Amino acid sequence: MPTLGFIGTGNMGGALARAAAGREENRLLLANRTREKAEALAAAIGGRVVDNGEAAWEADYLFLGVKPHLLPGVLAGVRETLAGRKTPFVLVSMAAGTEMARVQALSGGAWPVIRIMPNTPCAIGQGMILYDRSENVTPEAERAFLQAMAGAGRFARLEERLIDAGSAVSGCGPAFVDLFVEALADGGVACGLPRALALELAAQMTAGSARLILESGRHPGVLKDEVCSPGGSTIQGVRALENGGFRAAVIEAVHAAYEKTLQLGK
Repeated sequence: MPTLGFIGTGNMGGALARAAAGREENRLLLANRTREKAEALAAAIGGRVVDNGEAAWEADYLFLGVKPHLLPGVLAGVRETLAGRKTPFVLVSMAAGTEMARVQALSGGAWPVIRIMPNTPCAIGQGMILYDRSENVTPEAERAFLQAMAGAGRFARLEERLIDAGSAVSGCGPAFVDLFVEALADGGVACGLPRALALELAAQMTAGSARLILESGRHPGVLKDEVCSPGGSTIQGVRALENGGFRAAVIEAVHAAYEKTLQLGK
C-alpha cells in the first residue's frame, strides 16, 4: 500500500491526486500552502490533510507540485526531515524546467528522483505524462510508481534532455487545444448553431480525431487527406486555415513555450 504525499494541491497537483485516489490501495497525504484548499480536495477524494513536514516524513513518493521559483523554499523546509528518514522514498518533481540534479541539490541529498511532466487531463484519467528517473530509482520503485499512478493516463519515459521539449507539446498543449475548440465552437455559432451544441460538437470531434490517430497509428496528414474531397467543403476550410498561418502559428506556440520553460529552471 504505497503512501503518496502531495505538497501543492493546485491545478496539477490536485489533478494527479485525483487520479491517484482512483486506486483503493493508495494512501494520500495532502499538503498545501493554503490549508483550506487541501481540505476541500480531501473532502472530495479522500486522503489526510497534513503539513509539508508530515508529507515528507511519511510519503513513499513525495510529489512536489509547486512552481519552480517556490521549489527552493519548499525543499529547504523539508531538508532535515528527509535526511532523518529511515525508510526509502522517492521525490517526484513536476517543476517545469528543473532538472533532477537540481532537485537533489536543493533537497540536500542524492535522493531518488522521478521527474514528471503531466497535463491537466490527468484529472479524468486521460493524461499524457512524460517522465524520467535518476539512476538510483530502482526498477521496483519505478514499477510501483507507474502502477500507483496508472489512473492518470498514458506514461512515456523520455530522456531528461527532451522532457522540456515534450512538455511544450503535451504539457502546454491542452491550452492550445482549448483555444482551438473554442474557436471551432465560435465558428459554429456564427453559422447559426446554439453555443452549447457547437461546443459539444467541437469537443467530441477533437477527442474522436485524437483517438483515431492514436488507435489507427496513421499519420494525421493521411487522415486529413481522406476528409478533403476534391472541390469539397473541407479542403476550402483547410485553405482558409493555411491562409491564416494556422500551422506556422501552432509551431511558434510550441517553440515559445519551450523557450520559456528553459528559462524557468534557471
